Amino acid sequence: MSTLAPVFPTQRQRQRTRRGPGKRYSGGNPLVYGISLVVVAVTIGPVLYAVLGGFRTNAQLAADPAGMPDPWVLSNYAGVLSPDSPFWRYAFNSTVVAVITTAIVVVFGIMAAYPLARYQFWGREVLFMVFVIGLLFPATVAIVPLFILITQNFGMGNTWWGVALPQAAFALPMTVVILRPFLMALPQELEEAAMLDGTSRIGFFWRILLPLSGPGMVTVGVLAFVGSWNAYLLPLLLLGSEMKTLPLGVADFSSEHSADTAGVFAFTTLAMIPALVFFLAMQKRIVNGLQGAVKG
Repeated sequence: MSTLAPVFPTQRQRQRTRRGPGKRYSGGNPLVYGISLVVVAVTIGPVLYAVLGGFRTNAQLAADPAGMPDPWVLSNYAGVLSPDSPFWRYAFNSTVVAVITTAIVVVFGIMAAYPLARYQFWGREVLFMVFVIGLLFPATVAIVPLFILITQNFGMGNTWWGVALPQAAFALPMTVVILRPFLMALPQELEEAAMLDGTSRIGFFWRILLPLSGPGMVTVGVLAFVGSWNAYLLPLLLLGSEMKTLPLGVADFSSEHSADTAGVFAFTTLAMIPALVFFLAMQKRIVNGLQGAVKG
């Protein structure tokens, strides 16, 4: 007597059963894709227009503002990148200020987040809430007291440190908020094992916690660098003449060469490239760091 083997439905058949008869998987909502395309076009459109505008002449822009370069002109970008151009001075100042700001944010941010994440003490959550509230404090509110404090009391007006220190202070709340859950996600057993081996808390911080916190530190470092590179208000009030950063240089160049629209497009495009390339190069590390913070 033969027996019939049970027939189990395949995964595709189970999916069809759950969706019901007559329903097919469409792959997504067309409305969502349409809205996404509109947002992308609105975001990238002005950037592409500026990039292409740098390859055109002023006559081409006046005759056909929305046209393509015909012919392509390289003189605008070549003029901005010439050795005697002020672009290099502005870029150097922005780089120095951004590097100082990033170093301060990463070093002091990880040092502040470590006890808030791994130590148990009275008032820990209250102290953490101080950093959270700092996210709601805009720099524009304190711009006048900062100007008086930096220029008169500290004597650091028109210096790199005079801009980097306030920028780092305003970036620290976000840094601590990102790093604290990232550090809390590290297993407690790892620290206990290190303690049994004779490692102190400081030794655990330097030898184990810092190497494991690389993605989070890269994340806050990239955010601090890009934020400092694009900063405009603080450098506007605290820097002048030869110490101006690239955003101020774009504003000065646009004012001095207001009739040269193509040259302004070229200058603005080149000012965006360093921060954009740096951000895109570190994009995966930023996502990994934020994922670790969310999991924590």
